[in-house]
Amino acid sequence: NGNGSAMRVSAVAWLYQDLDTVRRMARLSAEVTHNHPEGIKGAKATAAAIYLARTGSTKAEIKAQMEGRFGYDLSRSCDEIRPGYRHVESCQETVPEAITAFLEGESFEDVIRTAVSLGGDCDTLTCIAGSIAEGFYGVPDVLKHKCRNMLPDILNEVLDRFETISYQKHTE
Repeated sequence: NGNGSAMRVSAVAWLYQDLDTVRRMARLSAEVTHNHPEGIKGAKATAAAIYLARTGSTKAEIKAQMEGRFGYDLSRSCDEIRPGYRHVESCQETVPEAITAFLEGESFEDVIRTAVSLGGDCDTLTCIAGSIAEGFYGVPDVLKHKCRNMLPDILNEVLDRFETISYQKHTE
């Protein structure tokens, strides 16, 4: 039921052109290492949220999908989550909190700050929230360029190939 399945699934949401395929491929990506119903659910929910965000759904529509299809309770605010939140590595105690951070954020950077402020397993939580925020807001160019400048050439080549493949799939 570990949250690693949700943390690493974001590429799936960018590579496929319909929600059913995104959910199916998210399941396959999770089953390799997180073959538990909650690990699979977390990956599917995260990929679905990213896909919905990148294809123009509103935050209300994304929230409704996460609550209705995946049964996540998104009724608590980040201010309500923060005081009792601790380091957990389960999808059921990370994915809803990450989605809430996304829903409350007002920009890509605000989502990142909000997710980090929750504490706990904040690198994973922020990765999930940030992936959804990227789909909804995009990543500011200045931040994207600064991060890319810190990467070795070989990783930038991987990112270039991914962006090319993803772009081609979106224009097919």
